[in-house]
Amino acid sequence: MQPSVDQVYTWLDDVPDPEIPVISLMDLGIIRHVEWAGDTLEVTVTPTYSGCPATTIINLDIETALRGHGIEKLALKRQLSPPWTTDWLTEKGRKKLEEYGIAPPQPAGGPAQCPRCQSHDLERLSQFGSTPCKAQWRCKSCLEPFDYFKCI
Repeated sequence: MQPSVDQVYTWLDDVPDPEIPVISLMDLGIIRHVEWAGDTLEVTVTPTYSGCPATTIINLDIETALRGHGIEKLALKRQLSPPWTTDWLTEKGRKKLEEYGIAPPQPAGGPAQCPRCQSHDLERLSQFGSTPCKAQWRCKSCLEPFDYFKCI
């Protein structure tokens, strides 16, 4: 018997992002669609950007997780249009980022507050952070550096 699509989404919510393991692929918003096509499970994934180096690992992690739940026939589809946007991050994912010490994306283009002490007295150190989707900031109150997940 095939598991429901809702069950598959639940399983995918347990698959961590390889670059930011505190959030799941579902939190990140890159799992665009799941459906059964006969006896084959089709999972559509939109990478955060077309050249994302983690895409291969993400696909492997999806396949490993689903095969671990007994899925035998699986087709992973890559969808580039519409392109991924930080608007697809879930609220749960945004909260997890902040609790982990990464400021979630903001429409204004910079962090709203320090993820550690919640101060608004911040400065950008570099437009480039530990990954291409992050920038490096520092809190002037607690003096701690932190990553800011850029708004894309």
